Amino acid sequence: MTDARANANRWLAAARDDLDSARYLASGGRHAPACFFAQQAAEKAVKAVHYGQGARSVIGHSVRVLVEKLSPRIATLDALTDAARELDLFYVPTRYPNGLDSGTPAEAFSAAQSARAIELAARFADAAGNTLGG
Repeated sequence: MTDARANANRWLAAARDDLDSARYLASGGRHAPACFFAQQAAEKAVKAVHYGQGARSVIGHSVRVLVEKLSPRIATLDALTDAARELDLFYVPTRYPNGLDSGTPAEAFSAAQSARAIELAARFADAAGNTLGG
């Protein structure tokens, strides 16, 4: 297995671990961190594809931007651009009160939002796994 392939597999495994964490948190009513871990799962899944393409370093947290920077582009990930936009909204306000107009992240995020975030993140993990053959 090449270094690029091994690194991609590590990132994909981390993405799947974050997706499992999101599910666990949501099951316990911890919807803000569940949304954040879902965003992280998608981010790491796309980074896995970058590493699979031979990238040496992948910087950034926007799932949308990471998808758009893939070269060559991956049609199954391009099809998830709107999902990426949605998940990107969970990067800051799920963790920091100053990312919200009022209240705390725990008050701001719901079961419906965490379920949606997990569903979207799973699509990224699946697309990355299919792209990488794992």
